[in-house]
Amino acid sequence: MKARLALRSVALGYLGFLIILPVATVFWLTFRDGLGPFWSSVAEPAALNAFRITVLAALVAVVANTAFGILCAIVLVRHDFPGKRLLSALVDLPLAVSPVVVGLALILVYGTYGWFGSHLAEYGIRIIFSLPGIILATVFVSLPFVVREVAPVLREIGTEQEQAAATLGASSWQTFWRITLPSIRPGVAYGVVLTTAKALGEFGAVAVVSGRIIGRTQTLTLHVEDRFQAFDMTGAYAASVVLALLALGTLFAMNLLRPKEEKT
Repeated sequence: MKARLALRSVALGYLGFLIILPVATVFWLTFRDGLGPFWSSVAEPAALNAFRITVLAALVAVVANTAFGILCAIVLVRHDFPGKRLLSALVDLPLAVSPVVVGLALILVYGTYGWFGSHLAEYGIRIIFSLPGIILATVFVSLPFVVREVAPVLREIGTEQEQAAATLGASSWQTFWRITLPSIRPGVAYGVVLTTAKALGEFGAVAVVSGRIIGRTQTLTLHVEDRFQAFDMTGAYAASVVLALLALGTLFAMNLLRPKEEKT
């Protein structure tokens, strides 16, 4: 009994000093003078634009990586082919490479003097230092999560139900929608939550490819740094609280999905 209490105390103390105390301090510093300074800071055009870009990039990343993640997980689990291990390693590449290196690589490929950037510029398409570059970097860094959450679920459920559906005359598309997708829904949900959290909080890759143009190519994380560097602590705290609230909403959604899946 004492050992359990000791372990719980150590775990709670560790989380308290590492997570709860810093986050609570940011909230306290933000609202110690009331809601007025907070609303004034988040209502500024630069902050609103940063919020819009952040949400848009996260939405695109979630949709793209969810579709890719489900497809890639099915390919990796259900099929054997040459290069399977290479594909699996490439999926994990964003987790192993520094986000700053990712941003630099995107500049080398899509920048003005990059492999494709000069050709795209001829058609008036600009990737780097604009919204498409931010979205591309966000998609890249958040790519692995749906794949890695769905693949173990696919291995666990096996292929018996899918084979039975095929025997009864169901097409591959019908089998996917009625058998496979409902079975992997918990993995997809957790993968979406992790992808959302990563997309909302990404800094390194976005900082490199965005150019950090105030009011045009700043995400909320870049806006926080900009306000901090300008000694506008109220603005930095307010944007940090918005990011924290988005993260808490993401965690709440994940916990909300868990009991529903356990009941089914």
